[in-house]
Amino acid sequence: MADDEYVYDEATGEWISAADAAARAGTADDDAVVVRDSVGNVLNDGDQVTLIKDLTVKGAGQTLKRGTLIKSIRLTGDAQEIDCKFDGIKGLVLRAEFVRKR
Repeated sequence: MADDEYVYDEATGEWISAADAAARAGTADDDAVVVRDSVGNVLNDGDQVTLIKDLTVKGAGQTLKRGTLIKSIRLTGDAQEIDCKFDGIKGLVLRAEFVRKR
């Protein structure tokens, strides 16, 4: 690439050289949030987790018991919250500190 080639960086709102843009493209994954369960295992989308304590679900009038298996979790942008589905409960969000990776 020639030194006179510039590209617009939408993140900073500035024109930067093409060489700098190529160098920054490799570091884009550094902003990823790492979610860990209660024992320190890294959680990923689609993992199965088990509850480590009884949890009362607000608004559902239901208690999820210790040892309940939650399938196919989805990570949110928060390092402590995971989104999941469970029978009869819509929009269930669990704290990562109450689950263990299966």
